[in-house]
Amino acid sequence: MALTGRAALVAAIGTLPVGLWEPSWTGILAVNVPLALACACDFALAAPVRRLGLTRSGDTSVRLGDPAEVTLTVTNPTRRPLRAQLRDGWPPSIWRPGTEIEASRHALTVPPGERRRVTTRLHPTRRGDRPADRVTIRSFGPLGLFTRQGTHKVPWTVRVLPPFHSRKHLPSKLARLRELDGRTSVLTRGEGTEFDSLREYVPGDDTRSIDWRATARQSTVAVRTWRPERDRRILIVLDTGRTSAGRVGDAPRLDASMDAALLLAALASRAGDRVDLLAYDRRVRALVQGRAAGEVLPALVNAMAPLEPELIETDARGLTATALRTAARRSLIVLLTSLDAAPIEEGLLPVLGRLTQRHTVLVAAVADPHIEAMASARGNTDAVYEAAAAAQAQSERRRTAEQLTRHGVTVVDATPTNLAPALADAYLSLKAAGRL
Repeated sequence: MALTGRAALVAAIGTLPVGLWEPSWTGILAVNVPLALACACDFALAAPVRRLGLTRSGDTSVRLGDPAEVTLTVTNPTRRPLRAQLRDGWPPSIWRPGTEIEASRHALTVPPGERRRVTTRLHPTRRGDRPADRVTIRSFGPLGLFTRQGTHKVPWTVRVLPPFHSRKHLPSKLARLRELDGRTSVLTRGEGTEFDSLREYVPGDDTRSIDWRATARQSTVAVRTWRPERDRRILIVLDTGRTSAGRVGDAPRLDASMDAALLLAALASRAGDRVDLLAYDRRVRALVQGRAAGEVLPALVNAMAPLEPELIETDARGLTATALRTAARRSLIVLLTSLDAAPIEEGLLPVLGRLTQRHTVLVAAVADPHIEAMASARGNTDAVYEAAAAAQAQSERRRTAEQLTRHGVTVVDATPTNLAPALADAYLSLKAAGRL
């Protein structure tokens, strides 16, 4: 019968001469003692980790989508050279997917009494404050047989700011603003309410803008030019309640609202208007007031960065009361919220009159482009049912917008890519009509 496994091994050893398989303590000691001494020496010569000094420097803020760099300075105060592997720990959202291992680990050699720097390159994928985690260092001996390992807490926070994709629309909106502001010859009667200057009549000008008294005093026909009001107040209100958490494409509605708010703030501050920000659901999440024109945009970006949608129903009465306290003087109140029927009809409409009595109100909402695609779908039974559901949803949004319009509210309803320029156009139209 054939033997296998351990039995076969024992049988094979039993056939060998005794001197060949009996353990030799002399041989064991001859091999293990030098190895143990080498390991002990290697461990003893490895630089101690806990005595190292670590400090950080580098970027403290970065726009979403842009890279940031944070530098670690490692000081070796010991008498032994540091040969180490270093892991710089950060939250997962600070890395591009699949790059964490490569980007967070560094090989490092620091001679005794010297310091070295290693730079970690970050690529944030989410807004907000991203604090650094622990720094883990594994120190090797000269033979690489044994290591010392320890961790250090080196505080640092990188604030990831909104990306402001709609900045690309700012030049065209500023050109339109310059037309309204009298810096070009496109001004016509009714664009604004503040008299700007007189100029010579050009064919095509509105004859109602002719200044007959000035014409009588000179040999050419003079027309009045008008400019929009300046130094008006604008309060941007971000609804951070549950409806702002709904995802449209790859981002929540709140992100599209922020982008539109930033373009409006940049445009309005260039127009000489004062811009404030209020973020609210059941309490104030962010408030920016009284900033100079050059400080408005940085202050708004910084205040928006840590905002996240709250999965609670927005308190419309509290929002209205807070907005009225914040905007003590007559202002344009821009409310970035949803056009869902229930929150508007049950929450906003009953208290809307308090806002419209004292202020001009504009409601801007993010529409889902997928609904538009569904509404035009055909070809099979499922597509027809989807088109019917999309048409019903669009009809409810139109009905909600009409209700707001009947209360004197200007409504902007656009997809995420179109919301920012549409809101800017609505602001310019109100300014041109002298309604601010």
